[in-house]
Amino acid sequence: SFYEELLSHGVLKPLTAPVEGMVVREGSCNYVAPQGISSVVKYYLKQSGADVFYEQHVTHISLRDGKWEVSRKVGPPEQFDIVILTIPIPQILQLQGDIVNIINESQKQQLESVSYSSRYALGLFYEAGTRIDVPWAAQYITDNPCIRFISIDNKKRNIESPEVGPSLVVHTTVTFGSEYLDSDPAEVQQMILSHLERIVPSLPKPSSVKCHKWRYSQVTKAVPNCPGQMILHTQPLLICGGDGFTRSNFDGCIESAMSLAEAVKSHL
Repeated sequence: SFYEELLSHGVLKPLTAPVEGMVVREGSCNYVAPQGISSVVKYYLKQSGADVFYEQHVTHISLRDGKWEVSRKVGPPEQFDIVILTIPIPQILQLQGDIVNIINESQKQQLESVSYSSRYALGLFYEAGTRIDVPWAAQYITDNPCIRFISIDNKKRNIESPEVGPSLVVHTTVTFGSEYLDSDPAEVQQMILSHLERIVPSLPKPSSVKCHKWRYSQVTKAVPNCPGQMILHTQPLLICGGDGFTRSNFDGCIESAMSLAEAVKSHL
């Protein structure tokens, strides 16, 4: 039903562009978000009618008079009746305040057992009218120590247009990501670009390049035997969920969200 709704509103479309080297599992269907994956999140936020505040870096969670007091890097602390955490699990374990003692020993062990892969994503942006002359929209690379995936993003999303310049996205291998995780970003960018040049020598010069470090890319080991969420405290409710409690794909995120919603509903 989630897919049907997103497809009917044009938020998702079936993937029709050619992707070389993709492993297609029998019975599975692949989709693309023409306006980018963030459009899926924006769709649900709009449906919810919630007021959303971005760029709030939470540092402490503590109990104050039967409520949760949440402190952030900038601005005064605020109080809430319910707190739901869906940040990467290592970041939950870095939070300060009463939460440190609220997470019990067995929960802490479960949370500490979770692992993530790390990788870099590189975006190359071109002027309108630039031609990228390759027969594929995206390609999985198996024989390069640095690059795992290349996508001509507007072609993959099937939204090629003469007014908008093409963009190319590169994802590094997990091994490269973990090896250079704390290296100088400018050096890493240069390394990725030189590998890219060897794989696609005909690439035109981009007008801008953006390198993004993805410390918590995909869950390689989720919380074991978990219903998609974990209640850390019942009154007031403090609960955590996300792909770290299921798996890193859309189905895993939906599964955790449903499980979180049920748990929160029963506490209201």
